Amino acid sequence: MNVEILSRIQFAFTIAFHYIYPPLSIGLGVMLVLMEGMYLRTGKKIYEIMTRFWIKIFALIFGIGVVTGIIMEFEFGTNWAVYSKYVGDVFGSALASEGLFAFALESGFLGILIFGWNRVSSRVHFFSTLMVAFGAIFSAVWIVVANSWQQTPAGFHIVGEGMKARAEITDFWAMVFNPSSNTRLIHVLIAAFLAGAFLVLSVHAYYILRNKFSDIAKAGFKIALVFAMIASILQFWSGDSSAKKVSIYQPAKLAAFEGHYDSSRADLYLFGITDPQKQTSTGIKVPGGLSFLLYGDFNSPVKGVNTFKKEDRPGNYATAFVFQTYHIMILCGLFMVALTLYACFLWWRGKLFNYKWLMIVCCFSVLVPQIANQAGWYSAEVGRQPWLVYGLLRTSEGLTRSLKEGQVLFSLILFTVVYIMLFLLFIYMMNKHIVHGPVEDKNEELPEGSKRNNPILKDPKQS
Repeated sequence: MNVEILSRIQFAFTIAFHYIYPPLSIGLGVMLVLMEGMYLRTGKKIYEIMTRFWIKIFALIFGIGVVTGIIMEFEFGTNWAVYSKYVGDVFGSALASEGLFAFALESGFLGILIFGWNRVSSRVHFFSTLMVAFGAIFSAVWIVVANSWQQTPAGFHIVGEGMKARAEITDFWAMVFNPSSNTRLIHVLIAAFLAGAFLVLSVHAYYILRNKFSDIAKAGFKIALVFAMIASILQFWSGDSSAKKVSIYQPAKLAAFEGHYDSSRADLYLFGITDPQKQTSTGIKVPGGLSFLLYGDFNSPVKGVNTFKKEDRPGNYATAFVFQTYHIMILCGLFMVALTLYACFLWWRGKLFNYKWLMIVCCFSVLVPQIANQAGWYSAEVGRQPWLVYGLLRTSEGLTRSLKEGQVLFSLILFTVVYIMLFLLFIYMMNKHIVHGPVEDKNEELPEGSKRNNPILKDPKQS
């Protein structure tokens, strides 16, 4: 493999691993606001215990997220020096704003959130929880703005030529509110909310299955369920808006998403396969569905991949890859909508906790938003190829010229080993907290119904 492929694999691996944690911290931050808000509103002990338990989990996720994100900043300089020079003015502004305003806000109040429960008033602590949650969201704003500028650059001009060329901001707000930033930000934030909600849903379903901390588990499950249901429904509206923006500003990417090669009426695939050699797609589809979603007409033509110059569009294998990742993301979204709506229906009928199989599904559902997030990110970035900055800077042009294959391979192996160790540490610490449960020590008195020795959860058929 050459330097370009190795560098792309390295960056894809490091950012994919890092991207496990920021969505969790963003979503869990909002969940903490809801939990602590319920405690302040009702005064019930179960919400206090629940909040304090999830604060510990949040601190762990936040810490791992910070550590795993540092390496990417070094890679910009070591592997992508030309790219860093080209976008430095734009990224410098966005990332500096993220550090000055968002990360400082989040980390500044984090100490009060973690250590201030018995040291500050309840209102001050709740305000700190709000600021940490807002800081996490605000941090995502600037990261998404920077990435969106690569997709739909705006508010700049090019200074210099050749290797000395760089993008220089002419209108800061035009750069911030570039054509895709708003829709992409909403899509990313809702995805993060789902990651946090399904983490809480999963852990509380585990406690319900194990008949531990019953009142706490059920109360937390209901909070997460409502939040997840709303977010999962909103995500489809957000996804539709994002796809329409992609069709306007990156039509080759949308064509790759749907495996649509020739300019004609476009079908909407639910799932299927794409043949890179024959340039055909087969699967379960809605005839003319994509045309209808984009233009309100089942027969309207949509630009296909082959409409664009070969050097300016995703390659055949890249098209086949993003076709799969894009539809994996959609199927994950459908699953989350179906699961949460069905669970809410059972709640309405008073049977939410009667079905053991449902709690088992909810236990493993924590993986679904993570898969969707990874698939969505790969779709967006691979679908943008062969561009680093869409229409301006190609991926092959952004590499560090002095970089050698052996250097990239060695660092890739090293990062892989380190990240595996970090992930194992994360899983160990998470498991330790979850197994211990939401109590400070074994002898702590729990609210009625929350004892560890509750009756075993029964299948409704045995009731």
